[in-house]
Amino acid sequence: MLTLNYKGNARLGTVGKAAPGIDIRIAEDGEIIARGPNIMQGYHNLPEATAEAIDEDGWFHTGDIGHIDDDGFLAITDRKKELIINAYGKNIAPAPIENSLKASRFIGQVMIIGDRRKFLTALVVPEFETLVAWAGTQGLATDNIAELLQQDAVQDLYKSEFEKVNGGLAKHQRVGAWELLPEEWSIEGGEMTPTLKIKRRIINKKFADVVEGIYQRSGGD
Repeated sequence: MLTLNYKGNARLGTVGKAAPGIDIRIAEDGEIIARGPNIMQGYHNLPEATAEAIDEDGWFHTGDIGHIDDDGFLAITDRKKELIINAYGKNIAPAPIENSLKASRFIGQVMIIGDRRKFLTALVVPEFETLVAWAGTQGLATDNIAELLQQDAVQDLYKSEFEKVNGGLAKHQRVGAWELLPEEWSIEGGEMTPTLKIKRRIINKKFADVVEGIYQRSGGD
């Protein structure tokens, strides 16, 4: 245990403040590190694993990415292994961007891509029920989802949704291009875990050709 949300002193969206006797810091790369009497001394007979988890100053590297606000509340935003490092060496946590995009009533699922690339792109699964209802009000045919997604009006709709999110992001965090997919990701399809988290490696592999197409059309690499 590293943090607590105390009665009368809690903050939604955080995991609370450091527990008594625990020091918590944010490393240069954004990783949450901790030190205290309850931290393990190491892995039994595994010196290499111990050295990877606990540095020479005794800081335990959690593998989580986060930030501490001015009042000392810790927020966890992503896993370090899921960080995107773009072509310019910038570290980008995809989850906060994805969560902002999913706030749109037209976006059901989304995955940000951009490791070693010059800009970010996204694979987007629309919120189909909402999209079809909207399309009906626009006089668009809705009997073929794949064709509907290619309609200029639909593309403009999603361009507007991305612009809303991009406007609040730093330049290296903005999504430069995207692809609308005609089918939902699912546990059965292998794209989602049983807890409904996206399997990034599987999706990257399954939609590799789609991703390359996005970058080729957008002049990226």
